[in-house]
Amino acid sequence: MRRVVVVGGGISGLAAAWELTGGGAGPAGETPEVVVLEGSARLGGPLHTVDFGGRPVDLGPDGFLGRRPEAVDLCREVGLADDLVPVGSSGAGVWARGRMRPLPGGLALGIPTRFWPPARSGILGARGILGLARDALLPRPDMRGPLGDRAIGPLVTRKLGRHVVAALVDPLIGGIHAGSVDEMSAAATFPPLLAAAQRRGSLMRALRSEVPAPDPDAPPLFWALQEGMGSLVRHVADALVARGVTIRCDAPVDRLERRDGGWDVIVGADSVPGDAVVLAVAAPVAGRLLQPHDDEAAGLLGAIDYASTVVVTLRIADDALSAPLYGTGFLVPRQSARPGGDRWAVTACTHLSQKWPHLARPGEVLLRASLGRLGDERAVGLSDAEVVERTWDELTILMGLSGQPLEAMVTRWSGSFPQYQVHHLLRASGVESAVSRLGGVAVAGATYRGVGIPACIASGRAAANSVS
Repeated sequence: MRRVVVVGGGISGLAAAWELTGGGAGPAGETPEVVVLEGSARLGGPLHTVDFGGRPVDLGPDGFLGRRPEAVDLCREVGLADDLVPVGSSGAGVWARGRMRPLPGGLALGIPTRFWPPARSGILGARGILGLARDALLPRPDMRGPLGDRAIGPLVTRKLGRHVVAALVDPLIGGIHAGSVDEMSAAATFPPLLAAAQRRGSLMRALRSEVPAPDPDAPPLFWALQEGMGSLVRHVADALVARGVTIRCDAPVDRLERRDGGWDVIVGADSVPGDAVVLAVAAPVAGRLLQPHDDEAAGLLGAIDYASTVVVTLRIADDALSAPLYGTGFLVPRQSARPGGDRWAVTACTHLSQKWPHLARPGEVLLRASLGRLGDERAVGLSDAEVVERTWDELTILMGLSGQPLEAMVTRWSGSFPQYQVHHLLRASGVESAVSRLGGVAVAGATYRGVGIPACIASGRAAANSVS
């Protein structure tokens, strides 16, 4: 029987182990023996759920896209179909020109596809509206021919103007990746934009052609799980153990060593032999393990930056709100400043108990604020108490809150957001090609082709198929 060692017990590694053991169909005669090695004390990586205020609250991703099938399929395969919860509200806000304003309709990942909704929203001001009008009436031609990739910020700036990027595009796309659209790859993060930008004429009109209108009969845009994302990790892990998979936590891998017909995975004084290895770990760890075997792969992995964020989860009394909450939350543009002060530390806030009705309790509201992004490490250097104080002070202004929170919890995600900079997909392809030449090695995870839960599951399953 072959043995495959999966390094990394996040959702990508667990999905790889699931696929190696037969996926939804279950084990068959040729199913390999699988060992999962996780360096930390628990499985799941950023998928982590804790009890907060008497309900299961996620400290990392609180849901996943419903219009990609991978996460929904995995939930069904491990018996969580009845626990899927659709998103309970729609719409979001953005802090613009001194107050909170609803995001307009007709946006494609923050990029306007029509003139009037953002023009009437009050978000842009005269210069921003002028940029939209120019694109609608006298669109600027692209001065360069077709390219494999472009940075989102400069590309949209040339077509729609810098004010549109700063007020709408960077808060949304940049916020998702905790980075800046000035260096962010269009091909890796929003391919329809790259296709639309290479058409003649208006960018907004081209985007309308590239991005289909929402289908009212489509599944919900987002799903959560009744007991949190951690329940997916537990169910997959339990099912893997039932299939005979060995799972070891607190087992950081020191190095990989070649042996005849396979690899030895070294964990302290232990050597775990395998015919194949799946590296479902972040780029710095994968690069360190691959360095002795392939300089090209290690070099490409070393070129990928990571951002750190701090998340503050708050339980507040509903009478602390001065007005009803709107939508699922709000965004704060990177360059906007507090009244009479420096730039906001808060980049976004989710109305957790409104976004997910199963978290709602009478008389209380759950909020989750995010702080930090690439190039802004201010929150990382603060103590937990200082982070909570700064967050509450800012939310008091942004949301009109009063009093003090009933409960607060700080979670730090250090180096957890890979940055998809221009030509990222070429780097990812280069790494994948290099490790395939080694024989019996594959890579998986958010580092490569998508940071969301469905993309990570797809990455783990693809890696499993490449070594099976």
